[in-house]
This record gives sequence, structure tokens and C-alpha cells, in this order.
Amino acid sequence: MEKQLKVGIAGYGIVGKRRRHFIDLHPNLKVVAVCDKAFASPGVMDDGVLCFRDYKTLLKQNFDILFVCLTNDVAAEVTMAGLHAGLHVFCEKPPGRNLNDIAQVVRCKKHYPQLTLKYGFNHRYHDSVSEALRIIKSEELGEVINLRGVYGKSSIVTSSQESDWRASRAIAGGGILLDQGIHMLDLLRLFAGEFVEIHSFISNDFWNHDVEDNAYALLRTADKKVAMLHSTATQWRHCFDLSIGLEKGTINLSGILSGTKSYGAETMSIAWASSSDVGDPKEQVTRYTQDNSWKNEIEEFASAILKGTPILHGTEMDAYRTMELLYKIYCADTEWQDKWQLKDVIHETLTEECES
Repeated sequence: MEKQLKVGIAGYGIVGKRRRHFIDLHPNLKVVAVCDKAFASPGVMDDGVLCFRDYKTLLKQNFDILFVCLTNDVAAEVTMAGLHAGLHVFCEKPPGRNLNDIAQVVRCKKHYPQLTLKYGFNHRYHDSVSEALRIIKSEELGEVINLRGVYGKSSIVTSSQESDWRASRAIAGGGILLDQGIHMLDLLRLFAGEFVEIHSFISNDFWNHDVEDNAYALLRTADKKVAMLHSTATQWRHCFDLSIGLEKGTINLSGILSGTKSYGAETMSIAWASSSDVGDPKEQVTRYTQDNSWKNEIEEFASAILKGTPILHGTEMDAYRTMELLYKIYCADTEWQDKWQLKDVIHETLTEECES
């Protein structure tokens, strides 16, 4: 019989509670304590789970795994505190406010090879994404030529959020690109590899927050795969759309199942090119009606701890490389780079030993 692992959750808001739902479904995981500043005082919830106001008190309790579901300004700090406490850690994206935050975590993790660290790049676990990756790896449609991704919502701060921290650079570190576009960047890396040439325009002209509301990027890999990205908080009808052009056809991922259900149906369309289709090829559309991503993510994490299986997605180096790409997009717009003094941050971080 496999060991039961005790879990603590730092940050018990919308995401923390959603994580708990799927943790509770796993037979080898049990939530024993949570913390959130929303609690008036330490105590015990109706289901017997201990609750605290801060993560330092939480870490004094007896458990095996820490889930970090906190704001960007403390995500890296609490992740490292969990590792120092001898805990396996699962941290939500983004891994911090900036590239330096995740660089510090990478260096810290090197001291704890026996512990498992995983980041919540949840979109990789959607069934449509998994199937697209399988097809690309099979090479049945040939090599990837190009990618076009649009991921957008109608604002940075919504009425359903408890506070406007996502619009504060001091807390969030960045805007729509860091908050939501990071998922699309992670998928572009997944399907095309690493990008070496980057051009961009970054803007906060519409909402006038001190974080960006639009990011436009043109990216190219060393083997000439080109990707275009639009990450936006002025998309009045929420949108997720990723088109992958290949030598023998096209894969289009449209819509994504989410808590808000505002991105439309999650579908994958495959078109097979032929010399006689006159631009109207045979196409097959698959619709996905269940979101298994949260469950599958936690199952992989638990298996890595219990059975020593590898973390396939969301390692600390995945997080580092995606944040590195994101910061290079920020810095490719020289006006944006100068405005927020980003050049020194990325230069210092890219010379750190964690790059190796």
C-alpha cells in the first residue's frame, strides 16, 4: 500500500481551493493545513483542516508537500522556504515577478536533489494540447513551419477578483503577458523548441496600469521556425487560438476549458494538405468536453514523489526558460525596456550559474 502524503496549501483563494479539490481526489494525498490572509485568526476549519494567516506559521506544521498558490511577489520566496523545510513543492505559474526570482529558485533547488519541485503550467495537460503534441512528435504531418498564437481577455482586473494586485507592478511584476500569455509562450516552446531571435512591441496605453495590456511578439528558432504571439487584455470576447503550420497540414487549437468557461469550446482541428485541395483541405474537428488537466498535473507530481517517475512538464528549468523568453520579449521593445529598467535584470540573470 502506497504512503499517504500530507499536504499544506499556501494561499487559499480561488486557485488554492481549486487545487485542493483535485488533491482530495488523489488517494495518496491529504490536505492537513492551509494559510491565507483572509482568515481572521488561526483555527480549524469545519473539515478538520488547520488554517493560518501566514506561510511561516503553516511551515511549522507537520506535512510532506507544499502547494504555493500566492501572489507573484512572494511565490519564489515561499517556494524556497518550502524546499528549506524539506518539503516537495508545487508552485503555480508564474514562478515569480521576474527572471531573478526563478533564478534564485533554480540555485536553491540544486541543494535539494531529493525533493520534487513542479510548476503549474497547466495548459500542457489539456487533452487537446497533449494530442497535438503526440501528432507533432509522430511526424505524420512533417516538421513544424510556423505558429500563430492569440490569447486574450477583456481586462487585467475583473470584478470577480478580490483585489487589483495583478495591475500592480510591485506585486505582479508584469501584466497580461506574465499573467496569461506565459501559458501561450510555454506552448510555443513545447511545440517549436527554444527561440533565439525576438522582436516585440509592448504597450499599456489602453488600461494605463503600470503593467502591459498588450504584447506583440515575433519569434524565430535556430532552425527557422517562426512564431507570432498576441497576448492581450483588450480582447472583448475572450480568445485562445493557436495555429501550428506543418509541412503536410495544420493543427489548430481553439478555445480552452477554464473555470470562467468564457474561452469557448475546446477543439482541435487537423487539416491534411494535398496538391489537389485548392486551399480547402480535408479537415477533422475534435471537441473536448472534460478538463482533465488539473487532475493529470497532480497525478504526475504525486507519482514523481511516490515512485520516482520524472516530471515531464513544469520543471524548474521549464519555468526558467519560459520566464527567460518572456523577459527577452519585454526587453526586445527598447522603449519598454528603458521605461522599466529591465536590461540590467536580464543581463545579470543570464550570466548566473543556473543557466548551465
